[in-house]
This record gives sequence, structure tokens and C-alpha cells, in this order.
Amino acid sequence: QVQVVESGGDLVQPGGSLRLSCAASGFNLDEFRVGWFRQAPGKEREGVSCISRSGDDTVYADSVKGRFTISRDNAKNTVYLRMNSLKAEDTAVYYCTTVTTSECTSLVATYFKAWGQGTQVTVSS
Repeated sequence: QVQVVESGGDLVQPGGSLRLSCAASGFNLDEFRVGWFRQAPGKEREGVSCISRSGDDTVYADSVKGRFTISRDNAKNTVYLRMNSLKAEDTAVYYCTTVTTSECTSLVATYFKAWGQGTQVTVSS
């Protein structure tokens, strides 16, 4: 079955850290750019970060720049999102998906995506 599964979300206090994982099965994730997106209650889904196939190039939304780090381990067919200095406004369901070059650059999911269940991140004291 071709799919990506997100994991690692949790309840964390402001200022805390989490590492999200995006594990692929049924296909080679290293053939694709991968983006992380998030959707907070009552808001539209927004792009958070993107990584190139080699991992050499990354893109971040201004709201997470300097706090989040995207990386990949192609041997494990997995992409990660390390989130530090978490804020209440980071609370959302986080999703990962393969993206095109333009989607990676713009952090906008232009084309149809078969979104998974995502992983819930809640930042609260």
C-alpha cells in the first residue's frame, strides 16, 4: 500500500520541543520532495517546511524559521520535522506529503493530495 504515515505529535508546554516523523511505505520517498503542512482548528491548511530529494535544500515558512528543522533519512524512507521553542500558535494537525518543485518553493499544496490522518501537536500549559 502506497502511503505516508505521520507520527510524533503530543501535548507539550510552550517552549518545548517535538520531533515529527513522516514514514513512507510502498514507494521510495527519496524520489520526491516532501513538505510538511499543518491545519489549526477553523483555519486553512498552511505550508510549514519542505525538503529536496537530497536534503540539501530546505524551505521554511516565516512563522517557523529558526525554530523548526526539516531533515530526511532516505535509508529509513522517512522525513522528520524537529520543532523547538514551540508556541501556542503551533497547535495544529501536522501532515506530510510529496510535493512538486513549485509546491516546495511556495509551500502551497496546489495539486490534489491524498492527505493522511496527520499527527496532533498541542502546545499548552
